[in-house]
Amino acid sequence: MYSHAVKYRVCYADTDQMGYVYYGNYARLYEIARVETLRSLGVSYKSLEDNGIGLPVAEHYTKFLAPGLYDDELTIICHVDSLPTRKIVFSYQIKNEAGVVINEGSTTLVFWDLNAKKVIKAPDFIMNALQPYYQA
Repeated sequence: MYSHAVKYRVCYADTDQMGYVYYGNYARLYEIARVETLRSLGVSYKSLEDNGIGLPVAEHYTKFLAPGLYDDELTIICHVDSLPTRKIVFSYQIKNEAGVVINEGSTTLVFWDLNAKKVIKAPDFIMNALQPYYQA
């Protein structure tokens, strides 16, 4: 399994009137984490798009355990639990400064040929970047 952690400081614009992270912003935190997870493997979204590949979200799941609060420094841990096929599944844990898990979730994205407008298999450069983490 491959994992990568990202720190994020909750700003005022992220919160609702109670000072809690607005529920809709967790999808954005997931996106930040998965983009940086791929970047940590040497793969940028820009490099995907430059190769004619998009990664649209096909499924999204979120479980709220406790609120994130204004000015908290959150740690978003992103996992790629298995090698991708025509899709890649990211799972997430968000922890507050005390190390308490406040949110869990996952997203499934498909590899999309931007020109042909169809699902394709994971590109070799992503498979090559991830393969070392899944060898027995």
